[in-house]
Amino acid sequence: AAREAVDAACETEGHRRPILLGVTVLTSSSPEDLASLGITDSIEDQVVRLARLACDSGIDGLVASPMEVERIRAECGTRPSLVTPGVRPLAADWGDQKRVRTPTEAIASGADFLVVGRPIRDAKIPAEVAREITLEINEGLRLRDKKE
Repeated sequence: AAREAVDAACETEGHRRPILLGVTVLTSSSPEDLASLGITDSIEDQVVRLARLACDSGIDGLVASPMEVERIRAECGTRPSLVTPGVRPLAADWGDQKRVRTPTEAIASGADFLVVGRPIRDAKIPAEVAREITLEINEGLRLRDKKE
């Protein structure tokens, strides 16, 4: 219903419809966080349940930990686009993130977009870290192509 409302409003106003992204479970969430909300499913099962609901409603994309990308792809196929925060280069500190993967792992699993903030922002030489991440992304693409 929400998607139809957005589509109708955009058509009425003559605007291009925005891309709609749904957030599953935050990458900083732990099993205890879910339990405190009364959710008894594992994090992965909760993410997949929310992803399935979103896919069935026609969402354009999902925001999910790179740890759940393969299961979401198995449930929802190549559509929707997958945006993955909780991505850290090999040598980076995880910070407050609980469900983390490297750029290589995220891309190889099927992620379309990576969210990388602190590892670049907090680096002594941000451009160097960005280049390293690019190399990791390229390796992930190579591995993904090999799977297909």
